[in-house]
Parts: sequence; structure tokens; C-alpha cells
Amino acid sequence: MTVNAKKIAVYVLVVFALYVIITDPAKAADYVQIGFEGISDAANAIGDFMTWVANGGKS
Repeated sequence: MTVNAKKIAVYVLVVFALYVIITDPAKAADYVQIGFEGISDAANAIGDFMTWVANGGKS
């Protein structure tokens, strides 16, 4: 049952992504840019945290 739910969720997500890309490519590009900026910010925060840990937790 959970496998079917996962397949349906992935299918719905793919259909939605294709719909957005086809109907408004500029907005789809904005979504991709926002996603990559979020990933970049998260990686930067993890790097800062690891640096803090490597320094013994000192500011």
C-alpha cells in the first residue's frame, strides 16, 4: 500500500512540474533558481557549523 502511495506522489509531482514548465517556463526557471539558492544556503550553513565544531565550539 505504501509503495502505491509513493508512486502516486511521484507521478503527481512529475505531472505538476511538467505542467508548470509547459505553461510558464519563466516561472519554472525562477523555481529552479530558488531551489538551488536554498541548497547553496543550506550547504553554507552546514560548512559554518562544521567550522564551528572544528574550532571546539568557540565563536
